Amino acid sequence: MAIGPVDTLGMFDVTASLPEQVAMAAEQARGLDNLPEHGTVENVVVLGMGGSGLAGDILIAAAAPFMPVPVVVVKSYSLPHFVGEESLVFAISFSGNTEETIEAATEAAVQGAHVVAVTSGGELEKLASGWGAPIIGLPDDIPMPRAGIGAMAIPPLVVLEEVGLFPGASQWIDHAVGQLQRRRDRLVRDDNEAAAIARRIGRTVPVIFGGNSLGAAAALRWKNQVNENAKSPAFWAAQPELSHNEVQGWGQHGDITRQVMTLINLRHDHEHPQVSRRFDLVTEWLREVMAGVEEVWAEGEGELAQLLDLILIGDFVTLHMAAHEGIDPGPIPVLEDIKAALSAG
Repeated sequence: MAIGPVDTLGMFDVTASLPEQVAMAAEQARGLDNLPEHGTVENVVVLGMGGSGLAGDILIAAAAPFMPVPVVVVKSYSLPHFVGEESLVFAISFSGNTEETIEAATEAAVQGAHVVAVTSGGELEKLASGWGAPIIGLPDDIPMPRAGIGAMAIPPLVVLEEVGLFPGASQWIDHAVGQLQRRRDRLVRDDNEAAAIARRIGRTVPVIFGGNSLGAAAALRWKNQVNENAKSPAFWAAQPELSHNEVQGWGQHGDITRQVMTLINLRHDHEHPQVSRRFDLVTEWLREVMAGVEEVWAEGEGELAQLLDLILIGDFVTLHMAAHEGIDPGPIPVLEDIKAALSAG
């Protein structure tokens, strides 16, 4: 499938394969050895940056509400002080060389935590092997970390199910695969909703709002994908928090924002009733200071299905945004230059 004039890394094709990626990831994560006993885990910590870190946000949205222990996502070098022998730590790094994740994972291992590595290799795989930690490998045909969101986000859910902390995960994953297949089949048509949304956004800057932890994770993903695929700025916020601060900041410069900003509301069936009311109130308030307003509703059964549904729509929207500008969505030269500079000292 080729939608844009330039797609050197095949980002459209790999994005369209998300349903299969999720199903394969679930299968490969089952039956690991050296997992902790259910009763020995008092907290769960997810380490990761970028797309790997988003796997933690997905876990928070889809699994944490049903788990008997707290979950924390760490997107930095340092661990919370409480991490220790009663902690189950997922260290997620697509390359295996993410310096923040390696440093935090090493600290977790030193403190006696149960570490599970999700990686395609690199230093993290070497360290985890030395610790005797379970290692979940990633497919070698994924061109960029952000294109492997299913491969990175699903294994922790399966592990939590097998440890006994998230019963029913397999059922929710099956529902998600079914919904992703249905959505994908609509998004690969010539005239599809993602292409239409991208055309309406045009060259404006997306401001993406989500509700609760599910919508927040989706909004962050949309924002990141606009940055990396379309090479464009974007902003995100989540209800209900944005109703207590951000909304007050719109209006003073309405003559400017209504020319350059498009509001995108990401909606789902699991919003708190007051969050739904807040969306209506905030949208009415902001409509006059935005170039346009888009509302995207999730479909599917369960939080995981609806979150991944919103993610797939956003991924295609941003790929179409890149295509409209003749931009290659794959390469991320600025990010690679920063990593290289840091590695060089």
